[in-house]
Amino acid sequence: MNLACNLYVDGIFEGSIISNKEVNIGKHGHIKGDVSTTRLVVQGYIEGSVNAARVEIKAHGRVNGTIESTELVIEAKGIFEGNSVVKDVKNAPTAEMIADMPADTAIIQEEK
Repeated sequence: MNLACNLYVDGIFEGSIISNKEVNIGKHGHIKGDVSTTRLVVQGYIEGSVNAARVEIKAHGRVNGTIESTELVIEAKGIFEGNSVVKDVKNAPTAEMIADMPADTAIIQEEK
């Protein structure tokens, strides 16, 4: 399913969803398949691969699969089982950079 609008799923859907807007999976929603969107909000259940700029797993929401995103937010009681790949991490400090810093150094990133 290719969309140019927001989508709200509160039932069962099997297949791929591609949207340049927001996809919201309601409390009774169940998606089995791949989702590619700008923003994904999960209150129900999704099993499959997710590619989105921002993924929000709300309380009682559940994702089983792979998430590739710039931002991943999991609320208390939200469940994520699988793999996460962070996109666009060029400016993030590496483990080596952090290990070489004095203990009292704060890391501040400038937003562009």
